[in-house]
This record gives sequence, structure tokens and C-alpha cells, in this order.
Amino acid sequence: MLELGIKFFLSYALGSVSGSLVMGRLFGGVDIRTEGSGNAGATNALRTHGVFFALPVIVIDILKGALAVLLIAPLAIVAADPLFSRDYVRVCCGAAAVVGHIWPMWHDFRGGKGAGTLVGAYLALAPLVFPGLLAVWLAGVVGTGYVGLSTMLAGVSAMVFAWWWYPSMPELTGFALVMALLVIFAHRSNISRMLLGNENRMTKAMFWRRSA
Repeated sequence: MLELGIKFFLSYALGSVSGSLVMGRLFGGVDIRTEGSGNAGATNALRTHGVFFALPVIVIDILKGALAVLLIAPLAIVAADPLFSRDYVRVCCGAAAVVGHIWPMWHDFRGGKGAGTLVGAYLALAPLVFPGLLAVWLAGVVGTGYVGLSTMLAGVSAMVFAWWWYPSMPELTGFALVMALLVIFAHRSNISRMLLGNENRMTKAMFWRRSA
């Protein structure tokens, strides 16, 4: 239990390093939580400051999830607890990094919505899940223009891909379920705006709009 607790906290602390806020400090003290949608994530970074600001944000956020799984989970901190399998520790570290991204301890517990860090965790935990996630996300963006909706759909679809590609790793399917619920919760403001009809759309990515 002690080993899992220490690794969970370290992964949470790593996840709390917000890519957008780190880049904001490098760009003269910009806090994108006061701009655009107010979200400290890559989508808002792209909309408010462009690709050269957003690209490092995406890289940082993805790396957090991957490093929590690949570097923190295998650390020999104390004697391993036989109650927890290696895969269980890995998914807990990935989940902790996502939680840290959404509620970062270094940034007043106001972060992003976890998608980039979750992608990094999936790439480290179960790389075969990623192509399906990407396909669902792209289909959602091209079909609807709603990035938030597409992210939620991709998060939910991960349960199916995890079960299909990794049937011998039930910890991964459980992780996918919990993360899907967390991503939906983090996007509750997007859901409200969609219901009200005032959610932002990435219209340039919509196939039917471009062909019209």
C-alpha cells in the first residue's frame, strides 16, 4: 500500500505540471485560464496563441502520462506489495497523472481536461488502443466540429478497444471506464454549452462545411 501511495503521489505531482501554464510563463507570464474558454489545455492554447504555443503544450501533456507509467510505476521505492499487480500499479500511475492535469497542485488546482495526459498514459500502457482512439476523435471532429464531444467519444470508445486488444489485462478495461467517466465530468461545461447551442466548433476541420 505504501509503494502504491508514493507512486500515485509522484505521478499526480508530475501530472500537475501544466504544459500550457509552463509555456505561458515562457511567453511573458500568459495564463490561458484567463483567455478563451478558460481551460488550461491544448485546444484553448491553440485557439488563443496558435500552433507554436500549443505544440509544446501537447508534447508536455502527453509526456506526463507516458512518464508516469514508464518511469514512476517501475520504481523500486519500497518492497512491492503482493496485493497489487504490476499492471494495477501502472494504471494507477497513469490515472494519477490525469488527475494531476485536471486538478494540478502547482497551479491552484485549476488545470485542463486530461485528454492529452490520458493519451500519453494509453500510449505507454496499451499502444494498440491509440489508433482506435485517434480514429474516433478525428471522425468526431470532422463530423461535428466539437472537440470536446469528440474527446468524450474517444474516451468512451477506449473501453471497447482495451477489452478487444488486451483481454488478459482487466486492469486496463477498468482504467478505461474510470477515465471515460472522468473525461466526461471534466467536459461538463462543454456539455452545458452544447445543450445551449453556444459551444465553439472547429469549423475548418468539418468535412461537410469545407465542401459546401
